[in-house]
Amino acid sequence: MDLIHGLSGLLVGLLVGMTGVGGGSLMAPIMILLLGVAPTTAVGTDLWFAAITKIAGSAVHQSLGEPDWQVVRRLALGSLPASIVTSIMLAQMNMSEVKQGLIMNALGVLLIVTAIATFSWLRVQRAALSLSPDTAARYKLRQPALTVAAGALLGVLVTLTSIGAGALGAVLLLALYPLRMSARRLVGTDIVHAVPLTIVAGLGHLFMGNVDFMLLGSLLVGSIPGIVLGSWLATRLPGGIMRPILAVVLAAVGFRMLTS
Repeated sequence: MDLIHGLSGLLVGLLVGMTGVGGGSLMAPIMILLLGVAPTTAVGTDLWFAAITKIAGSAVHQSLGEPDWQVVRRLALGSLPASIVTSIMLAQMNMSEVKQGLIMNALGVLLIVTAIATFSWLRVQRAALSLSPDTAARYKLRQPALTVAAGALLGVLVTLTSIGAGALGAVLLLALYPLRMSARRLVGTDIVHAVPLTIVAGLGHLFMGNVDFMLLGSLLVGSIPGIVLGSWLATRLPGGIMRPILAVVLAAVGFRMLTS
C-alpha cells in the first residue's frame, strides 16, 4: 500500500510542477476515491501535505522577493480566524456520516469551481482591468475589506476541504489586484498565504484526530521527485496545454465526488 501512496504523491507532485497551482486539489480526492481513506482523514492529511510542500515553495519565493506581504496580511486577517471557527464547528459535529457527507459534497462542488477558476484566470483579469476610472477608484478604496473577506472565504473552504488556496485563491487575487499582481508575484503571494492557513487548519484536524502520519510520509516521498519532474516537463511542453487538461480532470473528479 505504501507504494500506491508514494505513486499518488508522485502524480500530484507531477501535476503541481507542470501547472504551478491547481494540481494539488486532486490529493484529497485521490486519497478518498483511489486509496479508500475516510474523507475527514483525507482532508486532515492533505492539509499537512500542503503545509509542508508550500513551506518549501514559499522559501523560494521569499528569497526572490516576490510575495506581496501587505496582501498576505490582509488575507490572513480573514482566513486564520475563519479557519479556527470552521475547525471548532467541525469538532462539534458528532454525527460521523453527516460530517463525511458534508466534506464529500463540499469537495465535489469546490473541485468544479476550481476547474472553472483554472479556465478563467485571464478573463477575470481582463474584466477587472476594463473598469472605468471612477469605478476603479471606488474599487481600490474597498480593496482592503474585500481582501479580508476573500481570506475568510478561503479559510472556511480550505479547512472544510483542504483545497481552494491554489487556483481559486489565485483567481481572487487577480480579481482584487489586476494591476498589482504580476504572474510571479501572484503565485508567490498565494503560496506564502497558504502556509499559515494550512498549518492552522491542519492543527484543527490534528486535534480532531484526522491526520494519518504514515500516509503523509509516503505521499511526501513521492511528491518531491514528482514536482521536480513536473517542473522539468513544464519547460518542454507547449504553453497552456496542461491548464485546460487539468481543469477537465478537476471537473470530472468533482462530479464523481458528488455522485459517490
